[in-house]
Amino acid sequence: MTSQPPPAADDTASGPAPRAPRRGLDRTGPFALGDKVQLADSKNRLHTITLKPGGQFHSHRGVLHHDHLIGAEDGTVVENSHGIRYQALRPLYADYMLAMPRGAAIIYPKDSAQILMWGDIFPGARVLEAGVGSGGLTTALLRAVGPEGSVHSIERREDFAEVARENVGTFFGLEEEALHPRWDLTVGDFQDVAPTLGTAAVDRVVLDMLAPWECVEAAADVLVSGGVFLAYVATVTQLSRTAEALRDHGEFTEPHAWESFVRPWHLEGLAVRPEHRMNAHTGFLLTARRTAHGTEALRRATRPAPGSRDEEELNHPDNEGFGGGSGEWTAQDVGERGVAPRKLKRALRDIRQGRDR
Repeated sequence: MTSQPPPAADDTASGPAPRAPRRGLDRTGPFALGDKVQLADSKNRLHTITLKPGGQFHSHRGVLHHDHLIGAEDGTVVENSHGIRYQALRPLYADYMLAMPRGAAIIYPKDSAQILMWGDIFPGARVLEAGVGSGGLTTALLRAVGPEGSVHSIERREDFAEVARENVGTFFGLEEEALHPRWDLTVGDFQDVAPTLGTAAVDRVVLDMLAPWECVEAAADVLVSGGVFLAYVATVTQLSRTAEALRDHGEFTEPHAWESFVRPWHLEGLAVRPEHRMNAHTGFLLTARRTAHGTEALRRATRPAPGSRDEEELNHPDNEGFGGGSGEWTAQDVGERGVAPRKLKRALRDIRQGRDR
């Protein structure tokens, strides 16, 4: 019996499908390779996929081929192998923010929208942000300042900064390890980093941190005359202490504070009523304007309740946080739970896997 030589390798055999280019969510037009697509069925159950050559979306109700979506218009309706129909849309910023993997808690879209409006984040603005978290607000700021503006984010924790870098990069379709061209990300303390930027170097300061009152002096130096100081805080103690720090500085206008509730409505025929669930308190927003450097702010004439401005009462240790006290705050003081390292690792894994899922 003679042995036959093995068949020659087929040079024309196709190898692994080429990896789709990374594309940002911040775009319109027909679907293309690398786009993220949000599929919604008749019960509005959502699935997000990334379009790949020859890719498939599998569920217990059939298979949908990515090729049916590539080149289709945004908003098209497609069917899978079992006749199940899906509405296909490119995810919006709010969809991405609520669904993105995270370590630190995010600023919800309702608050991000208020920050962009009342912080007056305009195209071309130079924004200094502290407390980058998972990168949700940073994404909104980068979209708002446009190609002529800039965002400089300061984050104390390297692990939070890494999650934010990955989330922002995924939204804008950046290559791995690449940073948005209008974004600088620094790991450190605000009080240490801000002075290195120079006097009157930024137009807006946005703080999402535990103790923003500790940063008022540094923020005043780095802000231009007329610039906006904005803080996002979770509790009334943080809110009060930040407001008092702005007043004590002397070169900020009277602080303005508020919170927002969003109540969705159920719409079905004549059954029109509020939903049973709503986004109630998430945090407080506080804004103040920087006066001209060296100019004391004009104080608003008020008639407060007796004792509300008593220095001895404000600075009493029992009123820690309400304008007084000098103790160092921790996350536990405001009810924040620590973020376990395994949660951050899981967030990074989900971001990286989601790029091609």
